[in-house]
Amino acid sequence: MYGLNQTVLTTGIIAGIMATLLVMGANAQPSFASILYASSALPVLVAGLGWGNRTAIIAIITAALLGALLVSPLFALAMAVFTLIPAGWLSHLANLARPASELGGPDHLMAWYPISDILLHLCTLVTLAVIILGVVIGYGPELTDRMVDLMAENFRASNSGFTPDAASLAQSKKLIVLMLPFVQGGIWVTLLFAAFYFAVRLVSRSGRALRPREDMPSALRMNRNAIFIFLAGILLTFAGGVPAMIGATICGTFGAGFLLAGFAALHFRTRGKDWRLPALVLAYLSTMMLLPMIAVVILGLADTRRTIALTPARPNDKPESQN
Repeated sequence: MYGLNQTVLTTGIIAGIMATLLVMGANAQPSFASILYASSALPVLVAGLGWGNRTAIIAIITAALLGALLVSPLFALAMAVFTLIPAGWLSHLANLARPASELGGPDHLMAWYPISDILLHLCTLVTLAVIILGVVIGYGPELTDRMVDLMAENFRASNSGFTPDAASLAQSKKLIVLMLPFVQGGIWVTLLFAAFYFAVRLVSRSGRALRPREDMPSALRMNRNAIFIFLAGILLTFAGGVPAMIGATICGTFGAGFLLAGFAALHFRTRGKDWRLPALVLAYLSTMMLLPMIAVVILGLADTRRTIALTPARPNDKPESQN
């Protein structure tokens, strides 16, 4: 499979072109910008999961070059940091495997890199990406204060009788500077993991998957070590200044990871129940409010584990070896 250099090259280039088109489509359609931008990770994920690391690398290079040529080098850098590199790294991790005998298992089985660790890496990558973006654009209280003042002025212009309270305005400014990285990080983890999930399904259906498809409700949990990172993020939010903004980013990204794990646990625990569908629909709808969302996050925090998938070794499999 790896000897088909022409296929690897062609597939990588096509995936890179598709990723670039999706990002440019996000710029052209602001209403669906987040979804289209996150979807640009899908071609790279499919290329990496189905054809291996070299195909994913070719896709990343192709998309970055096209982005630099068609738009700007800064555009290509942002695309690479937010979608291309995370997608390539996730596909690399998903293809990692070693003989189960190295972990004390049977000789005829292969042990695949745990989904919990893949989710941990995703949360870390998105955290770094949001921090890098904040440094590049000069994110801080000065930027968010101008945003709040502009929103207040626009609202006052449309409502002549409205006079914002100075204390409330100051409180809003303190809240916004932490909420933006929190929300951005959480949404991005969710969207990129959704892209990973759909890529796994697509590649599995095509028969090209290097990694056998797993049962997500039972496999998707957060690594126990993520609890300490999440706790550190919460503590940093009380430090003020730059540490507080970094802490808010960590809370958003890792909180989204625990939210995904909590939903997976709900799917797993309601399996086989007659009331499963209405319960899941109610759970998803209710998480648009804060308290039900916190409850699902707590469920994810309460059920942390590192599940390793074991599958029979196939002669034609050539997974990447874990170090």
